[in-house]
Amino acid sequence: MQQIIIIGSGPAGFTAAIYAARAGLKPVLFASSVEVGGELMNTTEVENFPGFPEGIQGPELMQRMQEQAERFGTEVRYDDITEVDFSGDVKRVTAGDGSVHEALTVIYATGSAYRKIGLADEDRLAGHGVSWCATCDGFFFREKTIAVVGGGDSAMEEATFLTRFADKVYVIHRRDELKASKIMQQRAFDNEKIEFVWNSEVTAIHGETEVSGLTLRDTVDGTERELELSGLFVAIGNDPRTHLVHGKLDLTDEGTIAVEGRSSRTSAAGVFAAGDVTDPNYRQAVTAAASGTVAALDAEHYLAALEQAQTAALASA
Repeated sequence: MQQIIIIGSGPAGFTAAIYAARAGLKPVLFASSVEVGGELMNTTEVENFPGFPEGIQGPELMQRMQEQAERFGTEVRYDDITEVDFSGDVKRVTAGDGSVHEALTVIYATGSAYRKIGLADEDRLAGHGVSWCATCDGFFFREKTIAVVGGGDSAMEEATFLTRFADKVYVIHRRDELKASKIMQQRAFDNEKIEFVWNSEVTAIHGETEVSGLTLRDTVDGTERELELSGLFVAIGNDPRTHLVHGKLDLTDEGTIAVEGRSSRTSAAGVFAAGDVTDPNYRQAVTAAASGTVAALDAEHYLAALEQAQTAALASA
């Protein structure tokens, strides 16, 4: 029986682990078997995380968070959780190896997943010109012409990073203005390798064994045209990883886990949620880390209340 199990290894999960471990709760954190560290593992320069005035690489930041959590006694297990049972006072989670783990509290911090365009050839050409991670695959597009789909901060960051390798980067956006922050927009506008393709959406990806071009449809007049290029990076947002808790925790209209006010308390007593899986709006590393703090403190208070109730029950028996 554990005091606390944490599911997820992004900024929310590791921050929760740091706080829980320092409180003496000996948390067990399931970090995943393949995607340890969350989305920051696919991020280059992180310039807006407090304490790093010169910026820090995303993977290095996550490595430091993990080391800090382990220093205080967090046990990190590299396995995926495949099933959860939050119905009783004792919470049960099933790992990929079939083992069942019990805890009095669970912090659910699984983050979000890359959103896809939804085209037939998107998955077929994944790894052969279609990518969702510039830092993973940008190197393979040296002196090539490529495109980024999206209009938010992530799309601007991807496009700007890719200019280190590619000769030309198109930014394809279905509207005539961006959602990205002003500073990220300006960086992209100032980069001579980036060209914006406004009011356009990708309707087809071409190529037999690797990407050779796209079909674009004008969102205003419906006309179509072809665009020759060698790579397509999709940066159109993310979806919260809530598949394990459908029917077990209340969700919001946006599909994130519903929590009470500014707390991390979910609809199941003893289950707390943190990070992007609860956040449809901000989705920043620092806000995820902050919500991990909230979840750990909420779990600590919940466990203290349980202990007090048990002590009172024994005293009155």
